[in-house]
Amino acid sequence: MKQKPVVFSLIREQSTFMTAIMSVLTFLSVLTLGIALMIGTGAVRMNTNWDLYATIQTTDSNDAPKIREILEKNKKIITSSNEISDSEMMHLMSPWVSGGSALQKYLPKMWEVKFSSATDLKSVQAQITPYAKFLTHTSALSKPIRAGWYLIAICALVLMVALTSITICVTYIAHNTAMLHKRELEILNQIGASDSFVARQMQVIVARICTRATIFGFLFALPFLFLIIAAAHSAGVGMFAMIGLNTFGWVLLFLMPIFITIFATYITKHTTKRILKNS
Repeated sequence: MKQKPVVFSLIREQSTFMTAIMSVLTFLSVLTLGIALMIGTGAVRMNTNWDLYATIQTTDSNDAPKIREILEKNKKIITSSNEISDSEMMHLMSPWVSGGSALQKYLPKMWEVKFSSATDLKSVQAQITPYAKFLTHTSALSKPIRAGWYLIAICALVLMVALTSITICVTYIAHNTAMLHKRELEILNQIGASDSFVARQMQVIVARICTRATIFGFLFALPFLFLIIAAAHSAGVGMFAMIGLNTFGWVLLFLMPIFITIFATYITKHTTKRILKNS
């Protein structure tokens, strides 16, 4: 079936400008959304991996037997328990302190424990707290996780700026095009063309440009996302080593260019109808 040609089109400079700006904004939108999803995935994985772990520490050797007794009594709800030996503790502390055998008298006693559930962790925490420091890994990692959520908020803000820029650019292009083709619009009105028909013509033009531009922007953003994931994983430290994109994240990224195209065509329709009503 032969496609009906549009009544008017953007001039070459407008088309080139809109393609370029929409490609850049799509690149920024996909990149910021991807980073936000990756950091969010890392934060969730971090919390999931460590919310059942705790470190028990005491500097009073007289309390060590009491702690061992409590851990033994609750062994049914403890998945794993590892008491750090003095030699391991000296190795851990060697970068900061030295003293050889004299240091051994001041070494803290430490246990790394994993519990079956968060409820079990809290139960044992209440029993051990009077004798030793009980530090959950989630609380110890709360600052890095909080920093991750701050980065997500920043990415969301950048994404909103990109979408706002799209709105401004599309509105400007639609308004400018309507002014350039004012004579054609008057003729269309005289022969009885509806505002919806004219707006549809503009939507077809913008949809064609946005489809091409969003594909360019999306494909250009993908290598940067893979590079960020590879760089973070190579660090092998903390939350950044756990960032990534799951299936849901990839689906959202693939939908982003489609959303931008639909959003731009909607803005075009709304802007064109408003101009026609005011003309």
